[in-house]
Amino acid sequence: MPATALTAHALLLDMDGTLVNSDAVVERCWRRWALRNGLDPEAALKVVHGRQGYATMAVLLPDRPMELNHADNRVMLAEETADTDGVVPVGGAPAFMDAIASLPHALVTSADLALARARMTAAGLRMPELRVTAESVGASKPDPEGFLKGAAGLGFGPADCIVFEDSEAGIAAGRAAGMRVVGVGPRAAALSPDAHVDDLSQIRVEAASDGSIVLHFDARA
Repeated sequence: MPATALTAHALLLDMDGTLVNSDAVVERCWRRWALRNGLDPEAALKVVHGRQGYATMAVLLPDRPMELNHADNRVMLAEETADTDGVVPVGGAPAFMDAIASLPHALVTSADLALARARMTAAGLRMPELRVTAESVGASKPDPEGFLKGAAGLGFGPADCIVFEDSEAGIAAGRAAGMRVVGVGPRAAALSPDAHVDDLSQIRVEAASDGSIVLHFDARA
């Protein structure tokens, strides 16, 4: 039976697909890259979400030298940062971010800081004070490093944290970190997160008197 409520002391938030709907620009940029490299764009789009670009390229072109992936990733980040057409907040994200403003939370994203700022700004969302971006980690999701750094930065252990994620790589990273996961959106629905919502409008945030955070999920979740 899906969870109707979860309690934590800190929240760790993915960005793309979780707070911000950036699918339009992601698809534009990755279609171009796939075609340049002789790949089927539709097949490529099935694996791009959640990882840093170089890690996605390594999955799609396993025999390619990693230095070429890193070089292409720098170009990709610049393209994505410059293109915010169609970037909008996920449903309920503005109210959700307002509700957790005074509660322990961090952004944990595969984007670099410039891209994260561009997309959060385009979506009209507040940037969390603590953010773990691509520059902060040595390994991309599904490695748990980002979530573990986010938890440590907030001063909490993994068991005290709840991860919000939309992608297979992100949910795997949250689980590998020893954290519970709220799946957001259609990509997460089939991945058996601890709770699932269509968007953030299905969550009510309660700050409990003992300092904990209670997340109440709409019955549709």
